[in-house]
Order: sequence, then structure tokens, then C-alpha cells
Amino acid sequence: MKLTQSQIESFERDGYLFFPGLFRPDEVKVLQDEVPALYAQRRPENVRERTGDVVRTNFAAHLYSAPFARLARHPRMVEPVRQLIGEDLYMHQFKINGKQAFDGDVWQWHQDYGTWRNDDQMPEARAMNVAIFLDEVNEFNGPLMFIPGSHKLGVLDAGHDTSTTSYPLWVISDETIKKLVDRGGIVAPKGAPGSMLLFHSCLVHASSSNLSPWNRVSVYLSLCAVSNHIRRFKRPDYIAHRDFTPIQCLPDDCLLKEYEVALPWKDRFNEPLRQAS
Repeated sequence: MKLTQSQIESFERDGYLFFPGLFRPDEVKVLQDEVPALYAQRRPENVRERTGDVVRTNFAAHLYSAPFARLARHPRMVEPVRQLIGEDLYMHQFKINGKQAFDGDVWQWHQDYGTWRNDDQMPEARAMNVAIFLDEVNEFNGPLMFIPGSHKLGVLDAGHDTSTTSYPLWVISDETIKKLVDRGGIVAPKGAPGSMLLFHSCLVHASSSNLSPWNRVSVYLSLCAVSNHIRRFKRPDYIAHRDFTPIQCLPDDCLLKEYEVALPWKDRFNEPLRQAS
């Protein structure tokens, strides 16, 4: 999948691209069917919400789940990022964010690269996210909110929030957010399952809690230029990966055909599985 010149210009201006319905329902169903079993496991890759036993984020499923391992090599997700960055990519993070009905907590205003720089010593913002909706995203179930153009300001001052939610994050102050919104506004792309988002690692974004009766599960591939790999290994390897091998894409039909993929962590925590922390 190649971006047009118009799409490249839109990304450079706004910091994100939205592709409604890019993946077909039969492709999305393969991933949807796999999520409950992943969320049911008691392994550290499942980070749960502060207020209960609901999964907030599942990390690194591409290393122990065949459908997600194939998604991690999907050309519709990898090739546009490679085109924009201009270099081979490795997987810095792989997340299935589960903003569950009634229980899904907030994600504070932040830049992903702010965390990757502070915690992982990623040298430059030569990395970005590409996400696919596994559920319909609407105005009620905590859609991702962007401040268009905020990626052009580079890395903003942020504080390390370790108490608001179960997952520590480098967050941006309310005062700064107000100024950014006055300048660029807020958008919240919404759409059907199978829609895809691509956004710059310095784009300021957040999402509110999900008080609706509808889940809002999305998969995020955080892809980084191989030469820009992280230098610090402070965080667990399932959060910040140490394997900088360039991603080799599978054919476009890889979600519907069982291409062979490596699953190095399939049995990693089977003795017995530990409670997430």
C-alpha cells in the first residue's frame, strides 16, 4: 500500500491519516475472535485497569498469537510508515488497547515520543503509530482525540504521571493543552471496525473514559526506523522491544491465510502465568 502525494502532504500538515474501512469484516473477525483468549490470560503483558480486573492494554501479542503476528507484518500497516520514514522498520511496541464498556479509563494528553525518549532513549522522533479499530469507534466510547499540527512543535514539556491510571505516562499540562487546542482544535476520527489510523509520534493525543455500553478495542503497531532503535532497556521487554530486526511484510491476504510466523513467546509464561503488574 503506497500513499499518494496528497496523503503525504496531509500527514505533514496534520500529523495523522485516517483510512475508513481499510480492512474487510472477514479480516477483522480473525483478530476479534483472538482477543478474548488473550485478555483472559494471567501474564504480565496484560496490564489491567486501576479500578478492576479489566484489561487496559495487552502488550506484544505478535510474539505469541499467530493472527496478530501476521498483522504485525501486514503491508497495509507497515508499508505506509516505511514510505514516510524512508527506512526499514522494527517493532518498538505492539499493543491491543482494550477500552472496555463502562470500565475503560482515560489516556491523558501526551506524545508517544515523549515517553519513548524519556524512558527508552529513542534518539529521534523517527517512529510512528499505526492502528486498526477492532470495534466501531463512536463519540460515546472514548475515541482517540488528536490536536492537528501539534507534531510540528517537537517534544513538549511533560510530567511523569504514575497515579492517574494503572499505566505510567509522560503527560502534558492542562495549560499547554489549552494553548495547543486554541491553535489547532481537536479532532476525533470515528469509524467502523477495520478502519486504520496512522499518526506521528509527536502528535498530541488523548482519549476519555468509556462510559458507554460498547467496547472500543484497537491494535497499535509502534514502528521505528531501525537506525533509530532505543538505547536504554529500563522497561520490560514486552513494553519496549529489544529486537531491531527489520520487519519483512507478508502478502496482503495474510489475515485470511495461515502463513507461517515465528511465535517465540508462546510458552513464555506457562509456569504458571503470573498476575499482571
